[in-house]
Amino acid sequence: MAKQSIFGRIAQLAKANINALLDAAEDPQKMLDQMVRDYTDNIREAEAAIAQTIGNLRLLEQDHAEDVKEAAEWGTKALAASNKADEFRAAGDIANADKFDNLAKIALGKQMQSEKEAKAAEPQIAAQTQVVAQLKDGLSKMHAKLDELKTKRDELNARQKTVQAQAQVADALKAFDVMDPTSEVARFEEKVRREEARVMGQQELAASSIDAQFNDLEELGRQSELDARLAALKAQNS
Repeated sequence: MAKQSIFGRIAQLAKANINALLDAAEDPQKMLDQMVRDYTDNIREAEAAIAQTIGNLRLLEQDHAEDVKEAAEWGTKALAASNKADEFRAAGDIANADKFDNLAKIALGKQMQSEKEAKAAEPQIAAQTQVVAQLKDGLSKMHAKLDELKTKRDELNARQKTVQAQAQVADALKAFDVMDPTSEVARFEEKVRREEARVMGQQELAASSIDAQFNDLEELGRQSELDARLAALKAQNS
C-alpha cells in the first residue's frame, strides 16, 4: 500500500462528519453498523501498512548503526596498522613500515566508505521517522473516530429500544382507555345507560297510570255529589 493512499484514507476517515452522514441515511442504525465494519477493516489495513513502514525504518537504523560501527572498527584497525608501521620504521625496517602504512590507508578507505554510507542514510532515516510519526498520529485519529462511531451506534440502539418500549406502553394504556367509544368498557357503559333509561321510562309510565286512576276517582266523587244535591233539591220542591 503506498504511503499516499494511507494518508488519504486516514484523512478521509478522520474528517468524516458522522452526524451529517446519519441525517442523510434511510436507516442510521444499519449505516452505523456498516461504518464500524468499514472503519475496523481500514484500520487493520492501515496498521499492517504502518507496521511495514516501521519495519523498513528499523532496518535502515540497523544498517546505519552497522555502518557507524564498521567505521569505528576500521578506524581502530587503521590506527593499529599506522602504529605498527612506525615501529618498523623506527627499527629501520622500511619494507614492513611501508606495508603497514598501506594497510592503514586501506583501513582508512574502508572507514571513509562506511562513514559515507552512514551519512547518506541519515536524511532517509529522518524522513522515514517523520512519516512513521504522521502515520501513527493518523492511526490514533482513526481509532478515536471508530470509538466515536461505536458510541453513536450504541446510543442510537438504546434510544430506539426506549422508543419501542414507550410505544408499547402507550398502546397498552390506550387499550384501557374507558373514554374510548370503541373500547369494550365504553360499549358496556352505553348498554347500562340504555337499561337505566328503559327502567326510568317504565317507572314514569307506571306513575302516570296511577295519577290517571286517582283523577277518575275524583271525577266519580264529584258526579255523585252533584246527583245527591239534585235529589235534595227535588225533594224540597215536592
